[in-house]
Amino acid sequence: MIERFTGKTADDVWQQIATSFRQGDGWREHDGRGGRTSELLHVALSIARPTERWVVARSPAMNPGFALAEVVWILAGRNDSKFVNAFNPKLPEWQGSGPTYDGAYGHRLRQKFGIDQLERAYLALKEAPDSRQVVLQMWDAKTDLPDEEGQARSPDIPCNVMSLLKIRDGFLEWMQVIRSNDVWRGLPHNIVQFTSLQEILAGWLGCKVGTYNQVSDSLHVYLDDEDAGCLRTVAPLEAAPNTDSIALSKPDSDSAFRELASRVDTIIGGDSTPRNILELAHFPDAPVAIQNILRVLAAELARRRQLLQLSQEIMAECSNPALTQLWDRWFERWRKE
Repeated sequence: MIERFTGKTADDVWQQIATSFRQGDGWREHDGRGGRTSELLHVALSIARPTERWVVARSPAMNPGFALAEVVWILAGRNDSKFVNAFNPKLPEWQGSGPTYDGAYGHRLRQKFGIDQLERAYLALKEAPDSRQVVLQMWDAKTDLPDEEGQARSPDIPCNVMSLLKIRDGFLEWMQVIRSNDVWRGLPHNIVQFTSLQEILAGWLGCKVGTYNQVSDSLHVYLDDEDAGCLRTVAPLEAAPNTDSIALSKPDSDSAFRELASRVDTIIGGDSTPRNILELAHFPDAPVAIQNILRVLAAELARRRQLLQLSQEIMAECSNPALTQLWDRWFERWRKE
């Protein structure tokens, strides 16, 4: 039996899932990596407006800097741990220590298999928009299947397996297939990651953004974690609108995201003074959406260096209500902790 959750926004769908978990309909306890879970099998979800990609009801609030850093990292085709660890130092606890991450989605999409799948998808759909053959592959049977004794071969086995892209009536439709999906940590970030790729590719192709659809074969919550308690006390909030568009032409998109990543790398490098961070966060030649993403990333890196006034000064320039709301909730969470 397939469970279905549909809504206009990511927040709508996530709240429905949280309600289902509280009610316990169809959820069963199961031992998984990291502890005992409550699990719902074969779950389909659909988001009608994927640009409204942020789960605001999640409390404690999610870190928008880390979520956006993952998008930039994926789009760049990277697998270095330094970039994302700068935004989430606890990541090695889940995905292993080392200079690279085995399961990095961007590296698998753009480098690992000897083909830039995003580039090929763009070229193929540009020439044959009716194609049903565009599949982005992240799963690698050689490295990702368990060994003969059922043991994982890496601490970082990709949860996302593939993406299926189709253009219908001028809209880019997206189907994401996920083998294992943590409601608390994974799901809100996966939605940000792949709706962002959907919007970016729609911009490359000159399409509108269609629906975002996802199949999570194992949707679960860790019962020994605070996640379970928090999901039982979700308080709905009115989500601020996302006023930015990252649907840019391919040349503009490639140039803007490449420069954005370069500026963040410079800040992560550790030699930047507060004045330099402020200067690097100022990117007036970029599209407004790119400017706002950079502001969130730079503000989060400043916050992690205890440059609190600087982080707030940078975010004061952000013109996107959704990102401002997310940042304010994240900053307040951090201050309380």
